[in-house]
Amino acid sequence: MSRILIADDDRALCSLLSEYLQREGFAVDLAHDGGEALARLHNAAQRPDLLILDVMMPGRDGLETLRELRMKYRLPVIMLSARGEPVDRVVGLELGADDYLSKPCLPRELLARVRAQLRRNAPGPAAGELQLGVLRLLPGERRALVGEQELSLTGAEFQLLLALAQRAGELVDKAALTRLALGRELERYDRSIDVHVSRLRHKLAEASAQSPRIDAVRGAGYVLVAGAP
Repeated sequence: MSRILIADDDRALCSLLSEYLQREGFAVDLAHDGGEALARLHNAAQRPDLLILDVMMPGRDGLETLRELRMKYRLPVIMLSARGEPVDRVVGLELGADDYLSKPCLPRELLARVRAQLRRNAPGPAAGELQLGVLRLLPGERRALVGEQELSLTGAEFQLLLALAQRAGELVDKAALTRLALGRELERYDRSIDVHVSRLRHKLAEASAQSPRIDAVRGAGYVLVAGAP
């Protein structure tokens, strides 16, 4: 049974979502501020498989909590925000959120996002490794290495890099990347893939000047190109 942690100071909403997700077969824990959420992550016995994290919480807010947890943990994180401002979504994704929903959201929509993230982060069957220049992907272990250096990637980032590497040299449109990396359809004005690509570019470039690069094709999508030898 997958364990989900909901971190939100709205206790009524926490209760509603908890009951809904429990009926769908999940174990659910609740936290009402960022400090409590981080304490549960630090405790291996209470560590969830996925975190639903509200942006606006008293004290340490969701963005600060996300920034701190990404220094150590790779679990999938779905951000929630009552403000729904595009800048909130972009900042959350830039800090390492895997997906983002605006409040109010339908419980079944959140359930679909939860299942998609857990499915993409579950251990898969053994698969052959992919090599593109200095980049090596181990899909079965969900690991990416540049030379001997392992990249610290979120689940969404790994899935995005894998999707591009499997089609290296080919244009992959944003709709396909959204399905492959996030497990959902591309939405209007959705910049999630753009932000994930930006983070991937930074991590690849930081690891090595010979890393493959991700080129944008304006209005179409992205293509992974082998780096300079």
